[in-house]
Amino acid sequence: MESLIKFIESTGFYMLFSSGDAVTITKTIAMFVISGILFYLAISKKFEPLLLLPIAFGMFLTNFPGAEMFHMDMFMHESLDFQEIINKGGMLDFFYIGVKTGIYPSLIFLGVGAMTDFSPLIAAPRTMLLGAAAQFGVFATMIGSLVFGFGLPAASAIGIIGGADGPTSIIGAKNLAPDLLGPIVIAAYSYMALIPLIQPPIMKLLTTRKERLVRMDNLRSVSKTELMLFPIIVTFIVILLVPAAAPLMGMMMFGNLMNVSGVVDRISKTAQNGILNVSTIFLGLSVGATATADRFLNVQTLFIIALGLAAFMLSTAGGVLFGKLMYLVTKGKVNPLIGSAGVSAMPMAARVSQVMGQKEDPSNFLLMHAMGPNVAGSIGSVLAAGVLFSYFT
Repeated sequence: MESLIKFIESTGFYMLFSSGDAVTITKTIAMFVISGILFYLAISKKFEPLLLLPIAFGMFLTNFPGAEMFHMDMFMHESLDFQEIINKGGMLDFFYIGVKTGIYPSLIFLGVGAMTDFSPLIAAPRTMLLGAAAQFGVFATMIGSLVFGFGLPAASAIGIIGGADGPTSIIGAKNLAPDLLGPIVIAAYSYMALIPLIQPPIMKLLTTRKERLVRMDNLRSVSKTELMLFPIIVTFIVILLVPAAAPLMGMMMFGNLMNVSGVVDRISKTAQNGILNVSTIFLGLSVGATATADRFLNVQTLFIIALGLAAFMLSTAGGVLFGKLMYLVTKGKVNPLIGSAGVSAMPMAARVSQVMGQKEDPSNFLLMHAMGPNVAGSIGSVLAAGVLFSYFT
């Protein structure tokens, strides 16, 4: 009987319901429900399943009473106490070291760079301006976050959500507001998944049918020499300009150089597949683990979710409005719809531009034109984050 009692007391059911704390019980159950919603979005709706599914499962695991999978308190110090993690840490604590040190986001950028085609941006460098304009949401939301009582570092981390770049949001949160990493990153990836729903109404509201019907000239061919020089030159300029952007920008451009050089095909494919996939799994589980009931279910989280949505919407609007300006300056040669692709979410945002254009004219193909600002948005989001890091870390 004594052994049976010990077993019962060791179960998660007992630990959850014996506390008598109705608030804790309700919050824990609520977190299981939220993780279930994310499972549904990832599996049934296929909203960014490669990251949303691991995030949901990490959230699921971290909230089991008694499992002791993750301890955020171990990572709140400026320096990591590896001995404490080894002695007391759970499985997800070990995974989270890759987030805390910035390894996973950098490896993901390595894979993304190896998969990215920069030729649309090289062929039409003016689209770099659209990527820059789409960072409007980052800085506008940062200012707005101050109104809701967030400090400058936390406001900056929340603003980075507007860049629509998951790894950059992770780096921003872990450097500027580690205690808010869970809600910031979950909001960022959730809104990235919802881009096909968020962007079209804004794009239609801010453009006329005449503008949406614009057909753009074919892009010129880009030589292999240009493709190889681009990542080297961008790395040189960006890191000299914003040294804090070095980890993400360096890995992205290195991955791209591996691909376009054609001399390291084997490791380029490894970066695109094995390294990217493994990093995504560990990153997703680690980020989900930060969403514990006591840290996630509070008023701050609601503000972050609302501000994150505002950041996405403002970034989309900034890109489209600058696209309208380019339409006027070029006398109708630029379709403003491609400005919405200036947010970093590749290639989803570019596909939304294509879909919106084809709703007006099924024979109009904007995808390659939209990939220019889409790629520029990735570079721009890293630059914007780097500027914020320089000021607040």
